[in-house]
Amino acid sequence: MAEKTASRSKRLMTTGGIVCLILGVILYFLKAPMGLNRKIYDLPVFLIIIGICFAVRGFMAKEKTEEEAALAGKTFTEFLTNNAILLAMLVLVVVICILQPRFMQIRVALDILTQSSPKLIMALGICFALLIAGTDLSAGRMVGLAAVISASMMQTATYANRFFPDLPQLPLWIPIAAAIAACMLFGALNGFIVAKYEMHPFIATLATQVIIYGVCSLYFDMPPNNSQPIGGIRPDFAQIGQLRLFNGLWKGFPGISILIPIAIVICIIIWFILNKTVFGKNVYAIGGNREAAVVAGINVFRNIMFIFILASLLYGIAGVLEAARTAGATNNYGLGYETDAIAACVVGGVSMSGGIGKVGGIVMGVLIFTVIQYGLQFINVSPMWQQVIKGVIIAVAVAIDMTKYRRK
Repeated sequence: MAEKTASRSKRLMTTGGIVCLILGVILYFLKAPMGLNRKIYDLPVFLIIIGICFAVRGFMAKEKTEEEAALAGKTFTEFLTNNAILLAMLVLVVVICILQPRFMQIRVALDILTQSSPKLIMALGICFALLIAGTDLSAGRMVGLAAVISASMMQTATYANRFFPDLPQLPLWIPIAAAIAACMLFGALNGFIVAKYEMHPFIATLATQVIIYGVCSLYFDMPPNNSQPIGGIRPDFAQIGQLRLFNGLWKGFPGISILIPIAIVICIIIWFILNKTVFGKNVYAIGGNREAAVVAGINVFRNIMFIFILASLLYGIAGVLEAARTAGATNNYGLGYETDAIAACVVGGVSMSGGIGKVGGIVMGVLIFTVIQYGLQFINVSPMWQQVIKGVIIAVAVAIDMTKYRRK
């Protein structure tokens, strides 16, 4: 009976995907003759993509054993609990599409992916601290520091208010390396405080956050800039964050932001580190049970140092990309970014108790948060209500996380 249930589930997913695919193809060819272009926009393309994904996943799904299938049936309620935020997002997307059909456009989907990319890089960094049952409150300020440093050395020679009036034009890699190195220096400080003095990461990174903001503000206030927003960014630097691939490939196609493939490459690298290296296994071991990790011979000091340095490297990259994307920077860049990144990780299944979390979940968490935020702006929900909704999502996600792991 259990085997039948498993096979039925696989067939249901494959069949549903094929039906979705066929429906998308039919709508694609009928929307113009039936005058539906302004009513369903790119819905047929989304149906085709979703249908292919479900069909392939159903086709490739492994047959479950009788015991696994029985267990899956018992944990159906847990599945609903674990995916409550995702299901809520799907309901919200449907509501937004009904209220504002323009939301069903490829352009909107690409905008969401573009906005998600720097957040994802930052969330991947902060997940390391969460995996060892800690956190990193300095992440947002490191993004701001990297943005200010890189932008300050990447102004055009003819810009009136140059940060360094006599600085010659530098190769791109020098300001980028300087910005990332500055972040890694503070990452090493975080790691040293946490590892050497066993200070809770919340306190250690809170102190570092204040230091970084002070240092960044002092740098930003240097004459002749005197706390003026940094502008006049060189086009070659701005291209790092603004270049669009395949732009105009077909009529109306806006192109794919360069930020998206950059984020995908970093995702793959972090996935490899967490799943295929000794360091990655050590991260999970330290987060799961630090004392047991010590007994097992894991060098906790060295691993914690590397965790915070690696995380700061990712914050630095995110900061450089933000400066390039916006073609400017101020010392307030990155304000509050760490809370969004932490929330996205938790929504994506990274446990605040440490030792549990996957890259795929983090990607999903970032996308959920960006879709909700973008969607609420799309239907003109007040920014104040957006903050309320975001806070509720964070509270619910953390409550679910705590309840889930308390049972274990």
